Amino acid sequence: MYRIIPFENEYRDDTIYCFLLAKGSLGRVPRLNDDMLDIPKSYFDKGDMFWIAINDDDRVIGMIGTNTISESEIWLKRLFIMPEMRRNGLGSALLYVLEKYAKSKGVSTLHTRFPDDFIEAGKFYPAKGFIDAEMLDECRHIIKTL
Repeated sequence: MYRIIPFENEYRDDTIYCFLLAKGSLGRVPRLNDDMLDIPKSYFDKGDMFWIAINDDDRVIGMIGTNTISESEIWLKRLFIMPEMRRNGLGSALLYVLEKYAKSKGVSTLHTRFPDDFIEAGKFYPAKGFIDAEMLDECRHIIKTL
């Protein structure tokens, strides 16, 4: 089992660990993006959200964040799941939390993007109602209308 909560600083190191493992499992050399070093400043201080999924052992097993671009549009950022937790509904649960939050704020459109060779993302997002918008910097830009 797991619970999804807004990020708390006590989970900072474990969130970074989860991020690096998840990204590495996608065949990428894991590098730490600046926003991951100070999640409160990068998300909460800007009016955005960042949730983490915590398992029964109090370990971070997934995450998702927002980047608001207008009153009606949000970019989905950092949807990452620990490799051993994939295909168990955790990504769907994190996306549900984000969508519920977005709807409560009057957001009507979600955006995200990912490299075209992220096969799992290419299957996950269309199954959740996202449609292709365009290619941006060799990444698929996809959107979902809420």
